[in-house]
Order: sequence, then C-alpha cells, then structure tokens
Amino acid sequence: MAAATVAAEIAALPEPRGPLRRLCGDLARRVRLLAPLLDDPSSAPASSTPLADALRAARDLLQSVHHGSKIYQATRGRDGLLREFAGVNRQIQEALDQLPYQAFDMPEEVQEQVALVHSQFKRAAARATADPQDAQLARDLAWALAGDKPCFPVLLGRVSEKLQLETMADMKKESVALHEMVISSGGESDGCVDEMSSLLKRLKDCVITQEPTSEALCGRSSSIKHRSPIIPDEFRCPISLELMQDPVIVSSGQTYERSCIQKWLDSGHKTCPKTQLPLTHTSLTPNFVLKSLIAQWCEANGIELPKNKVNSHDKKVVKSSDYDNAGLVSLMSRLRSVNQDEQRAAAGEIRLLAKRNVNNRICIAEAGAIPLLVNLLSSSDPRTQEHAVTALLNLSIHENNKASIVDSNAIPKIVEVLKTGSMEARENAAATLFSLSVVDENKVTIGAAGAIPPLINLLCDGSPRGKKDAATAIFNLCIYQGNKVRAVKAGIIVHLMNFLVDPTGGMIDEALTLLAILAGNPDGKAVITQSEPMPPLVEVIRTGSPRNRENAAAILWSLCSADAEQIRAAKAAGGEDALKELSETGTDRAKRKASSILELMRQKEEA
Repeated sequence: MAAATVAAEIAALPEPRGPLRRLCGDLARRVRLLAPLLDDPSSAPASSTPLADALRAARDLLQSVHHGSKIYQATRGRDGLLREFAGVNRQIQEALDQLPYQAFDMPEEVQEQVALVHSQFKRAAARATADPQDAQLARDLAWALAGDKPCFPVLLGRVSEKLQLETMADMKKESVALHEMVISSGGESDGCVDEMSSLLKRLKDCVITQEPTSEALCGRSSSIKHRSPIIPDEFRCPISLELMQDPVIVSSGQTYERSCIQKWLDSGHKTCPKTQLPLTHTSLTPNFVLKSLIAQWCEANGIELPKNKVNSHDKKVVKSSDYDNAGLVSLMSRLRSVNQDEQRAAAGEIRLLAKRNVNNRICIAEAGAIPLLVNLLSSSDPRTQEHAVTALLNLSIHENNKASIVDSNAIPKIVEVLKTGSMEARENAAATLFSLSVVDENKVTIGAAGAIPPLINLLCDGSPRGKKDAATAIFNLCIYQGNKVRAVKAGIIVHLMNFLVDPTGGMIDEALTLLAILAGNPDGKAVITQSEPMPPLVEVIRTGSPRNRENAAAILWSLCSADAEQIRAAKAAGGEDALKELSETGTDRAKRKASSILELMRQKEEA
C-alpha cells in the first residue's frame, strides 16, 4: 500500500537534529504510530490518496529539514518551516477526518491508538506556528550574526551545541547545505547567506579549538550520547510539565498525571485546569494507550520511569495491582453511585484494568466488583452495559473468578445482553459465555438459560467478529449433548449449510466444525441429511484446507455410517474419487475417515 510504504520511509529516516528536531521527532513519531492502521489488511481504505499524499508531504518536509542548513532553520527560515509543519499536520489530520477507521475490523487497542494519534495531529496543526523559540539561542544568534560584535567562545559553544553542529562532519554538512542554498537562489545572495557562512566559519574555529585531543573527543562524545532527549509535549502533564508516569483522563477529555490532578481536585476545584470547563464528575480513568506509548518512548530512549509510590499499608492489601486499596474502594463506590456518568466511567476503568494482568483481576474481584458489574448488565445506558459485560469477560479469564460470576446470577443477565444489547455488547456477551462454559457444569446452566437461540442470531446477523465469537461459544456449549438438541431445534443446521455454500462469507471453517460435532447427534444427523449436504461436502474434500477436508470427511462418515441412501448420494456427487485422493494426501484423521467411507462404498457395491 502506498501510504504504508511512505510511512516506512519516514520511520527509516535518521534521528532528527538541529533546532527543529522536536517538531521533526514529533511528526515522525505520530506517523510511526499510524503503522498498525496502515498495515492492517482490513483497512485497505487507509491507503487512500489523501492520506498517502499527506504522508508524502510529511516525508518530503522531514527530508528537507534533515538535509537543510541548521543555521538557516534557526534564523531566517524558521517561520516558514513552522508554517510548513502546521500545514503537513493539518493535511494528515484532514485525511484522517475523511477516513472511517472506527468502522475497520481492527483490534480495539489499535482503534484507540489511531484515535489518540488523530487527536494529536489536530492539536499539532493548531499550535505548530506558535512553537516557542529558545530565547537564549535567539539572543546568542542575534549577537553572533552581528559582524561588528566580538563572539565569545562560551557563546559560540552554546550555539554549536543547540544547533548540534559539534563535529567537523557536522560543519561539512552545514557547509554543503549553505552551498545548496546559494545554488537554488541562482547564485544571487541577499546577504543572509554571507552572514550565515561567516557564523559557520566562527563555529568551525570554535570546534577546532575544542577538539585538540582524543581524550577531549571521548568526553564530548560521552556528553552528547548521554544528553537527555526532548520529551514530546503529549507526554507531559499540563500541570507539572513533567513526563507522565500514570496518565489519567478527566471528564473534559484532557489527560493529566494522576497525582497532579488529584491534588487539584482535593483542593476543591471543580473545573478542568487546561480548558477551565466544569467537570461533570471527578472520576479519573487510566489512559492506558498513552501510558503504553510513553513506555515505548522511554524504552527507545533508554529512560527508566520511576515506580509509582504505594504506601506500606496498601501494599499489604494489593501487592501487584495497578491500584492501591484506596483506589479500589473509590472504584467500588463509583460503581454503586446513582450518577450514571460515574457508573459508566468506573465500569470502563475496571474493564481496562481487568484486561491488563492477572493481579488486577484478582484484586478487583476481591474488592467486590463482580456483583456490582452484574447489576450494571441491566443498565439502561448502552455504554455502561458494554463496559460491564466486557469487564466480566476480562475478569473471567482468571479461573477463580468464573465461579464468582456464576454465583452472582450473571448468566441470565448475560443472555439478556446477548439478546438486546448493542453489537459490541452482544459480541462480548458471547465471548463471556464461552469463557464461563470452559467449566463443564456451566455448559448445562448456560444452555438452560436460553443462550443458544440468541447465539445463533448473532452467528447469522453479527459483525465478522461477533459471528466468530458466537460460533466458538456454540461449539463449546455443544460438547454437552443436551445443548446439541437445543441448537438443532433452534434451526442452526440450515444456517450452517448456507455458510458452507457461500465462499465469500468467511464462515466455512466454523460451519464445518459445528456440523462435525452436530452430525454425531441423531437429531442433527437427520436435519443435515435433509439439506442435500453431499455436493458441498465433496467440494470441500476436493479443494478445502487440510482441517476443513478432515471435518468434511468426518461429517460424511457420520451421515454414511448407517444410511445406504447417503452412500449413494456421496458417490453420485463424485465423492469416491475425492475420498481416494484424501486417503493418500489428507491428515491422519482424514485418511482414516476417507478409508472407512470407501470401505462402506465397497461393501455397498458387493451387497
């Protein structure tokens, strides 16, 4: 894809240097964060011309700055380049505005990351022309460029360091860049190039004076190597301006360091510090996407984030949770709140926490969240309901929590969400039932609660992900014989046969897997035989994947093992030749099934 190729070219550019290195670094970093969107096969529209053109403009600008004169970029060219950066950020923002990435079939984490980067481009487009200049550098350059004033070594040293013109190799590149400026202007200099060339000569003399020995070189190289990288603005807390360790989102949508915004709220403030808008509630939602991006940036720059402080009393309660005991108590209180915004935010926070690690799942359950989340399954607010069912899904990953969820009478309410919830809620309800059905006795409970019919509805009319979740849950439930009967009575066979003859639907694998388990049930076998199954089954045996050929042979064996009519139908559909080929080239199980069916055909002929 064109956009992905250009993004890869930007990612391969050298580390930015010079007075615009922060702007270059921020732009390149944001483009790199779009890589999951551009690389995802389900997001082909992301390679659209507007986005590809915008990324090409970004690449060209970054290359131009990389090869351009650092002195010019800090003086005469600064304002024009700032406008170019603003234009490129705006161009990418507008291309993303036109892109319906929320509708792409991508993981939720990727959706959140793209949305975050999209908002960063919006802010960058609005503020790039107001990028503050280094006041000290501006004064030093003004003094150094005034040819009638003496330049002190310490002043030239500061300019050299801030422009990152610190070695003879840097000076040579700068000289070439200035020469290119002269050529591009047709050889007609307006005087500014002469001033910059004169400054370059002074800087070169300064570098030569400060590079007399290898020992000095090593020391200088070491200081350059260990110089702290510039922290991107998006990673700084708007209150403290420090790198955030535990970023949280307030109701206005702004992100702050948890300790800073908590002090602000504890002081009695009811507004957002940055926007001054009133806060509808005081809940703090962890910004895990931004926290992950900060961690990646720290790792790339060799920076170790200090550990969050937790007092000794709280450590005894929750040793490895992302929250201390007071934080969990606060979360539980917000789940019980009569304020729907508070409930929604708290459920969303628990959803994200429970997704992260096993310690969070244990601590959240021990704090009493499960019954409260089960109650929220009946919420009239769709988003709260989505958060609640997804939080229970994430909590159920821990084996000990499965019993607590079932004991809280969650299954009937999860089934109700499966029937009437939003598509996301239905998908995650199906996934939750699958997770709970890993325990054998839960298979009986879930089937008796009426889960099979709504799962079949999701299998038929759900999103691609919803269909997969429904198929997985139905398969696991049908390991119990009673649920096979329920599935057959609910009419699942006709839908599975329709999937089997629709190669564009993407559900052939799931259809064959389910038919294979249902064909072992007398009721299921009877309905399958009425659906003229032989032509599509034989076609799969001829052309399907190894796993699908194996399942098709297993279904064929179940249908033919005691039914002479089905043996004749299989032969009439060309099954004999397909089975002979499968008996030689299939998986071990497929070979056994094929050989058994061929033997039945031989016995039928002899009879």
